[in-house]
Amino acid sequence: MTTLIYTHTACFDHQPGPHHPESPERLSAVLHALKTAEFSDLQWRDAPLASDEQVLLNHTAEYLAHVRAVSPEHGLRALDAGDTIMSSGTLEAALRGVGAACAGVDDVVSGAADNVFCATRPCGHHAEADRAMGFCVFNQAAIAAMYAQRRHGLARVAVLDFDVHHGNGTQNSFYDDATLFYGSCHQGQFYPGTGARSETGVAENICNIPFMRGVGSDAFRDAMSRVMLPQLRRFAPDLLIISAGFDAHMLDPLGGLQFSDDDYHWITQELMAVADESASGRVVSVLEGGYSLEGLASASAAHVRALMRH
Repeated sequence: MTTLIYTHTACFDHQPGPHHPESPERLSAVLHALKTAEFSDLQWRDAPLASDEQVLLNHTAEYLAHVRAVSPEHGLRALDAGDTIMSSGTLEAALRGVGAACAGVDDVVSGAADNVFCATRPCGHHAEADRAMGFCVFNQAAIAAMYAQRRHGLARVAVLDFDVHHGNGTQNSFYDDATLFYGSCHQGQFYPGTGARSETGVAENICNIPFMRGVGSDAFRDAMSRVMLPQLRRFAPDLLIISAGFDAHMLDPLGGLQFSDDDYHWITQELMAVADESASGRVVSVLEGGYSLEGLASASAAHVRALMRH
C-alpha cells in the first residue's frame, strides 16, 4: 500500500492563544508519532494552498470574504462567538488543510496513492457553509467530497466521522443531497447539540450514532458493525473520506467516551474494507479533533498503521 501524508509547517502558525485546546502541539504530537522507523514507508508531501474555487464548493463567497477580513496581521481575533480564534497564520493554515484534502482526492483517484492522511490543522467538521464553529474555519472533508464530484466526476462520496463531537457542518452540507453520505458516531447530548438518530437526510444519506458518556469499545464496535457499516455499504461510495477525530479516546480531556487505540485501528480497517468493495480502495483521511497529546499521538499512529497495512 502507498500511503501519503500531507502536512505543512504553516499549520503550526495557527496560534489561537495560550490554553486553547486546539494547540500547535497537537500537530507536533501526530508528526512525532509518524516519524519513527515503523512508518518509514510513508511518503510525505507539502500541503498546497487551496484555491478560492475549492473553498467555494462548500462555503459562501460572503463567508470567505469575512474570514479574510477578520484575519489579523497581529494578535488574535474571534471568528465566531468565541472559541474559533484567528491569529496571523490561521488563514494560510486553514487553506493548506483544504488544499491537502483536495490534493489527496487527486492522488487516490489518479492512482498515485492508495490512501492519504492529511495531518493538518485547524480541524473543519463544525464549519458551516456560512460560519465558523467549534475551532473550525473551513470544512475540508465536505469540500473534498464536493471536489471529488466536480473535478473527477465521482457519483457518490461518503464521509465517515468518528470524532467525539458531531460534525454539524458536514451534515448540513450533505443533508439534502442524496449523492453524499455522512455517517457520524459521537457523544450524544454534547457539543454542538446535533446528531440525533432521527436526523437521516433527504434519502437516508445521514446516519448518526450518538453514544452515552462513558461508552467504550464493545458498544462502539457493535453499533458500527450493526448500523453504520451496513448503511455505508448500501450507499456504496466511489470515494470514502474519513473525518479522523481522536477525542473519543479514553485519555481525552474534552470528551467522555472510552475508545482505545485498537478501536481506531479496527474501524480504519473496517472502513478500508468498505472502500475496497465499492471505491477501488480510495480513502482520504483528514485530521479533526483530539486534545490529549498522548492519546492523539497513539491513536493517529494506530489509524495510519491500518491505512498502511490493510
